[in-house]
Amino acid sequence: MKVCPLKFDHPSEAQQLNGLGPKLCDRLAKKLKEYCAAHGLPFPVNRHNNQKRSQAEADVDTPDDDDEQPVKKAKKPQLYVPKLRSGAYALIKALSTLDQEGCHALSKNDLIELAQPFCDSSFTAPSDPTKFFTAWNSMRTLENKELVCTKGHPTKRYYLSDEGWEVALRMKATEEGRDVVKGRPTSGADRRRASSDWPAAGVRAQNEGNDRASMAQRRSIPGQASIETSEIIELSSSPGPDPEGGTVKQRSMPLPSEACRARNEIRQLGDMIVLPPGSFDVRLVLDSREIRTTTDRDYISGELKKQGIVPIIKSLPLGDVLWIAQIKTSHADRLRTANPGDEEGNTDIVLEHIMERKRLDDLVGSIKDGRFHEQKFRLHKSGMRNVTYLIEDYSLSAERSEKYGEALESAVTSMQVVNDIFVKQTSKLDDTIRYLARMTETLQERYESQEISVMPSAHLEVDTMLSLLDNFRKRWPTRVCGITFSAFSSLCDKSESMTLRDVYLKMLMCIRGVTGEKAIEIQKIWPTPRALVEAFEAQDGPKAKESMISDRLGGAIPRKKVGKALSTKIAEIWA
Repeated sequence: MKVCPLKFDHPSEAQQLNGLGPKLCDRLAKKLKEYCAAHGLPFPVNRHNNQKRSQAEADVDTPDDDDEQPVKKAKKPQLYVPKLRSGAYALIKALSTLDQEGCHALSKNDLIELAQPFCDSSFTAPSDPTKFFTAWNSMRTLENKELVCTKGHPTKRYYLSDEGWEVALRMKATEEGRDVVKGRPTSGADRRRASSDWPAAGVRAQNEGNDRASMAQRRSIPGQASIETSEIIELSSSPGPDPEGGTVKQRSMPLPSEACRARNEIRQLGDMIVLPPGSFDVRLVLDSREIRTTTDRDYISGELKKQGIVPIIKSLPLGDVLWIAQIKTSHADRLRTANPGDEEGNTDIVLEHIMERKRLDDLVGSIKDGRFHEQKFRLHKSGMRNVTYLIEDYSLSAERSEKYGEALESAVTSMQVVNDIFVKQTSKLDDTIRYLARMTETLQERYESQEISVMPSAHLEVDTMLSLLDNFRKRWPTRVCGITFSAFSSLCDKSESMTLRDVYLKMLMCIRGVTGEKAIEIQKIWPTPRALVEAFEAQDGPKAKESMISDRLGGAIPRKKVGKALSTKIAEIWA
């Protein structure tokens, strides 16, 4: 206002200045009115409102020859709600860490550093190598909506306006599962208190709010409370589901002596071994081959340690990252006694999450040489409930992007729709490391307050593992099931876990153009290699052999269809 050359007769006229909205002008008008009353001065007239009023009165007095039309009520503008984990969401959340009553502001670099953990897109590198837009472009939207103001020259510094603080408080109330309070808090102390206790980790606040909302919704359904509440696990209060299917008990509640003994000791649940809460720690396991470069092999583990996560480095038979429940020393002997089938006496229990990390250029190479389909097949066969395929962005040449762009899109879509694999894309290695740290913290909060059921190694065989896991999850859908790391290694070993069907499918997929879906369809009709060879021998002449598979699978859905050219190629190899 000091540098503005205009003269204002009424506070409402100051709205044309950047950073002054109607609510702040109303507060100035209120203070001015009190000042005029205290000193006996006339309150200035709002000429802008008088002009509007005169124009409105003139419109009313003017006769209209047309029939009177009902006056339509003006629609109230909808409140701005940024999308979760978008650029605008992250910027507002980062700026809300400032003191609202103070005169603090953030530079662009500091703001990006605070906002990046709350955004899925990068603020520095475009998600698409062919474009130039980053998450920082959302700042223009926030400035146009007068939610963010700037000061300083030539270096800009950013802070939230009054309207921006209202959006930030609504975001906080929504994430915590509270009713959104209309209007901002009445006092500065209330606003500071509301903004200062915002959780630092967006994943934790979101999960806690969703869990509370889900619990409240289920309890409100009549006739289902006694059934549904027994399957709810609230992370903030560290409950554990009762193994006999009872209701959830909080750890802070006094338990009977027998229940206390059961929760403090490793015990049997049918054929399963049950680990109580507090008997293990959730740890991240990183494959020893996951390195930044050959000369910087410890970069990933070092950056994870800076994030507060100390990884375990070992060779993994499948995937690049997984999470284990590491049994504490005081409970290790009891696990070995309860699980005599594990010859190594392993005390690392593999949980239900596994991740495969691929850089974009490596993904293109794996699609070309067939490793991509083989890895998908093994991940599906591992029995893991939650499989994540992380794709790390990497700039490709224009020629390579044009050549393999459709193949990449098809591969990502196939994983999500057909294979039910969660695909996570990051812009660079540092974003991948931050994502691993956040995911580890989330899994620690989720699993360390639960009981974990361990499948004894004596019951595990290649042919029966998946069926045993499926039966367990159908019987106890809310419980966590794991196996020892040594058993997991033997089950996922490329050579030891291969059955005749697996070898047959791999033989078919070695032929260029035969995908996993097409190989499975061929195996359904001719179940063994011998059956396929005998079927070719039974055909009359070369033409019949070339068209044998296309005649049977030519009318299948596109991803399972075998055309005439591919059928001919298979016949040349197998006939």
